[in-house]
Amino acid sequence: MQTAIPFIFMRGGSSRGPFFNKADLPEDRDALAKILVAALGSGHPLNIDGIGGGNAVTTKVAILSRSTDAWADIDYFFAQVSVEDRLVDFKPTCGNILTAVGAAAIEMGLIEPAGDVTEVKIRAVNTGANILARVQTPDGQLTYAGDTGIDGVPGTAAPVEVNFMDVAGSSTGQFLPTGNVIDEIEGIEVTCMDVAMPMVMARAADFGLTGRESREELDANTAFFAKMESVRLKAGALMGMGDCTKSVTPKFGLFAAHENVGEIHARYFMPWTTHPTMAVTGSQCMASCALTAGTVAYELMKQPEAAPATIHLHHPMGVMQVVTDYEIAADGSFTHKSAGLVRTARKLAAGEVFIP
Repeated sequence: MQTAIPFIFMRGGSSRGPFFNKADLPEDRDALAKILVAALGSGHPLNIDGIGGGNAVTTKVAILSRSTDAWADIDYFFAQVSVEDRLVDFKPTCGNILTAVGAAAIEMGLIEPAGDVTEVKIRAVNTGANILARVQTPDGQLTYAGDTGIDGVPGTAAPVEVNFMDVAGSSTGQFLPTGNVIDEIEGIEVTCMDVAMPMVMARAADFGLTGRESREELDANTAFFAKMESVRLKAGALMGMGDCTKSVTPKFGLFAAHENVGEIHARYFMPWTTHPTMAVTGSQCMASCALTAGTVAYELMKQPEAAPATIHLHHPMGVMQVVTDYEIAADGSFTHKSAGLVRTARKLAAGEVFIP
């Protein structure tokens, strides 16, 4: 006898995975983790006994419910299911999957479309962040068709505008969790920062890299990954995040210089594999790092003249643009106000997933 659980299969940005209604799942985290491991088929490199796609960007899960928060319409609870290790991490959030939350909430009947563009106020339960999403609903009808393309995803779709509010320190409580703009760990200078996603960031050159490597080149560099993981774990402890051995946070990022104003080469790690493009949450942290004086990235980017600024992060499959609103005080300190991106989403399938 198998248990059937309703779900909608969505692509959000350059990630995809099942979206569940919270009411259809157990409250107990251990029981929930077992269900998600079974649903995605974690424990096999191809996720052959589940609906995962054999990659960290295709083993993501969103759990939605009407929000009890005074500001938000929808609560979005995220789970990162590992491909092979039968682990579920409930600590981080995912901005790409977030892109599809508004549409999925409408599909589930958790919110009604309103006018040609429906604003959905979303609370990211994992981090407490507030996000305003604008979903295309012409004549009150949800649509996925449109002319917006994003690097890393074939074709075009309807644009989804996402604006992240008050995300500095959302996980650790501090913009700079160690209190320093630069920390040195194992001879590597890093910046530890928390904007939408807690991250450890370094210069690619300090690892003997150019910062322009492909995802495949980086994933094949086992010596780099071993060094990066050692630095990441020590940085996580300095950030007050404890033992991060089995956690995907803090994430890791690398920078390299670009010749144009407001542009920089960036590589983002999940953290045990290279992200094929760029994480939405990670993009905000990396853009903020590049704009903050004294960080590992600041001197690598030709600084824009005024805020808000559009920062171009060059990733392995193209460019992600992050519109960052910020203030720089007389002493050079950086205050993040908000970040906005335009992404796309699409409903791929709907039905029931069966749990042994």
